[in-house]
Amino acid sequence: MTDLFVALGSPVPVYEQIRAQVAAAVAVGTLRPGDRLPASRDLARDLGIAVGTVQRAYRELEAGGVVESRRRTGTVIAPTASSPGGTGTTSPPPAVVARARALVTAARQANVPDDVVLDVVRGVLAANVVSTGSTTG
Repeated sequence: MTDLFVALGSPVPVYEQIRAQVAAAVAVGTLRPGDRLPASRDLARDLGIAVGTVQRAYRELEAGGVVESRRRTGTVIAPTASSPGGTGTTSPPPAVVARARALVTAARQANVPDDVVLDVVRGVLAANVVSTGSTTG
C-alpha cells in the first residue's frame, strides 16, 4: 500500500485528503483491484487522527465504487475501480500517466509547489473545456 499522509493545517478536510490519495493511487495503478487498505484503526493511529475520520474516507471511497468493505478481509480496492471518484471511466492510458509523472518531475526540479502544479492542470483543463466545448477534450 502506498504511504498516505495528511496535512492537518490544510483547508481540505482530512477525510477528503485520504479519499483523494487513495483514488489517485487507483487511477495511476499504484493500488490495484483486490489490494487491501489498512484497517481504519491502524491508519488512524499511524496518521494521528480520529478513527471516524478514516472511516468517513473509506465510506466516501465505497460510495464512489473505488473500494469495497468486506467482512473478515477489511477494505479492498474494488474489482471495478478505475478512476478517482469511481466514475466508471477506464483508467488513463499509460502514456497519460507517464506524462503526468514527467510534469511532476519537471515541477519539482523547478521548485514549483504542488498546489501551483494542480492549479496549472486545472487551468489547462478549464481552458480546454472553453475551447472545445466539452469535458472530454
